[in-house]
Amino acid sequence: MSSKKPRAGLSSLHRNNKRKIIVSKNEKFDIRGINHLALVCRDMEKTVEFYSKILGMPLIKTIELPNNMGQHFFFDIGKGDSLAFFWFPDAPSSQPGVSHPTSIVGRGSITSAHASMNHVAFDIPAEKIDEYQKKLEEAGVDVTAVVNHDDSERGASPTITDTTFVRSLYFTDPDGIMLEFAAWTREFDEGDVRHEPAKAIG
Repeated sequence: MSSKKPRAGLSSLHRNNKRKIIVSKNEKFDIRGINHLALVCRDMEKTVEFYSKILGMPLIKTIELPNNMGQHFFFDIGKGDSLAFFWFPDAPSSQPGVSHPTSIVGRGSITSAHASMNHVAFDIPAEKIDEYQKKLEEAGVDVTAVVNHDDSERGASPTITDTTFVRSLYFTDPDGIMLEFAAWTREFDEGDVRHEPAKAIG
């Protein structure tokens, strides 16, 4: 008799919108989540306007770096986590396809360079995803339709399937950084880890 837990449906997610990985546990470090992610922007004023006024994230800490090196601002993204931005007056320009993807999901290539930050995904309640899509559109943000990521051959389906594990919206910030609103839809189990990791090419 199998000891695997049954996969949770969308209804159970509405009761408890937290992904549970029952495959393994970190026995080496007590890592409690993301403290902060630090990205680089071209215009801190536009960045503050987008993340605080459009996405509603409180600006919780501002730093002027010494020797006129620039600025470092932090936004509260919930659960004690933060999204931070550096502004450097002498920073080189971003390069689509290198520093970040040239397109958002479903509209072209999402490849970016080794060691780049491909995108940032914010966890949202599953029952809010359609409402949030409309709110972004009303704020003038170019946002995708809901993407139902699953284990099908194409990796996504037009509707929710038995293997759908996250539902997503994709959009960009003023610097072209790809952002995602993501809502988990089921628990992961041993069957979700079944691919061999790829090796470096060349």
